[in-house]
Amino acid sequence: VTETIQFNVGELLTRLRHDLFEQVRQALHYEANRVGSKSAGAPAQATEEQARSITTAVLGRLNEVRRLLALDVQAAYDGDPAAVSIDETIFCYPGIFAIFAHRLAHELYLVDVPLLPRIISEFAHSQTGIDIHPGARIGESFFIDHGTGVVIGQTTEIGNRVQIYQGVTLGAMAPSDGQTWRGRKRHPTIEDDVTIYGGAIILGGETVIGRGAEIGGAVFLTGSIPAFHKVRMKRTELEVEPSSRLQRRAEARQGS
Repeated sequence: VTETIQFNVGELLTRLRHDLFEQVRQALHYEANRVGSKSAGAPAQATEEQARSITTAVLGRLNEVRRLLALDVQAAYDGDPAAVSIDETIFCYPGIFAIFAHRLAHELYLVDVPLLPRIISEFAHSQTGIDIHPGARIGESFFIDHGTGVVIGQTTEIGNRVQIYQGVTLGAMAPSDGQTWRGRKRHPTIEDDVTIYGGAIILGGETVIGRGAEIGGAVFLTGSIPAFHKVRMKRTELEVEPSSRLQRRAEARQGS
């Protein structure tokens, strides 16, 4: 059995190397065409060599990516009492799928592969409703619970053991001179052990959510929060009163 596993893994890695090389090569050719720098001969050969180098570098990081993904899966299981097993979190949780895609896209982003990281992230977005830019830096044991509507921007930095819920936005302010902000820190920093509940919106490159903080649902933040602080909206006042109209409508439906 061990020999069979080793053979199958070896065959899988061979196919992976081939497919990854081909995708990276095409992405590099695309970029060369886009900027108008490609000509016959040497540049094409240089692109092939660059693709091989990138493929080797990314494959060399697979053990670390696997380690991070194992921690993410464990965080999902530990963080959700509805989870029955580790397998359930892997096959059924959209947050895990989105993080899987992000971990791989981020590795390609770090070695400057054009377009391909965004294609991966947008595929995950279309499948899960979770939008994570491949440039976002995310630490260990990250858990997105439920997940639909989560947005994590390009220059976001997230520490270890962070948990966020559906509808959370870690975004940028919307400056009128958008392109001049390219390459600058525009999205918030979330330190270790932070929990962010559903619908919270946290914006701005100078915004730091300190270690161990808890951000309540539907909170809107454009400023930093110190470590070990809780942020929540003040309770709104609800009006509850009887309605004869609703009663008559219910009775009419029951009679019909």
